[in-house]
Amino acid sequence: MATGNRTSTSQFILLGLSSQPEKQELIFGLFLLMYLVGAAGNLLIILAIGSDSHLHTPMYFFLSNLSLVDFCFISTTVPKMLTNIQTQTRSISYSGCLAQIYFCILLANMDNFLLMAMAYDRYVAICRPLHYSTTMSLAACALMLGSAWLLANFHSLLHSLLMAWLDFCASNVIPYFFCDLIPLLQLSCSNTLPNQLMILLVGGLIVLIPFLSILISYVHIVSAVLKVPSARGKQKAFSTCGSHLAVVILFYGTITGVYLSPSPSHSADKDSLASVMYMVVTPTLNPFIYCLRNKDMQGALRKLVGVKVAFHGL
Repeated sequence: MATGNRTSTSQFILLGLSSQPEKQELIFGLFLLMYLVGAAGNLLIILAIGSDSHLHTPMYFFLSNLSLVDFCFISTTVPKMLTNIQTQTRSISYSGCLAQIYFCILLANMDNFLLMAMAYDRYVAICRPLHYSTTMSLAACALMLGSAWLLANFHSLLHSLLMAWLDFCASNVIPYFFCDLIPLLQLSCSNTLPNQLMILLVGGLIVLIPFLSILISYVHIVSAVLKVPSARGKQKAFSTCGSHLAVVILFYGTITGVYLSPSPSHSADKDSLASVMYMVVTPTLNPFIYCLRNKDMQGALRKLVGVKVAFHGL
């Protein structure tokens, strides 16, 4: 372990997605568009659910929280990247880097837990409909949400504290557009074994347990739906789960490839692309995925837009 100053590196250099100057305007425009679309989409879902009393149910309670988390997710990294491109700088302070790591882990964990809660909600609604009102009561939903925030905060704080004890006394160049655990560990001249074990063991469990819970929920859901005699009933049951399942596949498919694959298999290009998928693309697409096949959400959004148009017309 190095014996020098623990914070000898006062800042890091974020290379971004390309080092070619001629591509910076294209990257800036593309990410600005995705950020504006993603932010607007998630905020519209929150406003639509809040303004429509028919959507004050457990499923939409968790969906509104998922949209809030996704809005914060893209706001944690994309504005800094856009600022760096606009000012033609690539630096981020040591404290800013640790803050990005903390919030990225926190919000990724919340996405993870909320997807699990939404799967459980669908399981109870389809497989145990007579117990739905008691099992998914307001108190139960609040307890699930509060527990998720506590566990997510504890996990992200643990990673941040372990990272704060590392020495960075060599290169300070990160081949990403934001500060992330794996590329930062590769820059450290300290013993990073505790950090790597934390990623593989604790991080693996935090991803694996919700994923298995979602998988088990859907096994029961599919089994129950197949017993429904009418084709219309089956279609209605599956339609309430289709959007959630699409988001689950997109989220776990990208995040697993970055954090749960062996270290030798990591490459800057592959990890950078995967990070863009789960940090930017997934939060941007989620509002559209949930609205395309959800008639209740479409109706709430039409009401919300209609009210605003009528208000401006006065």
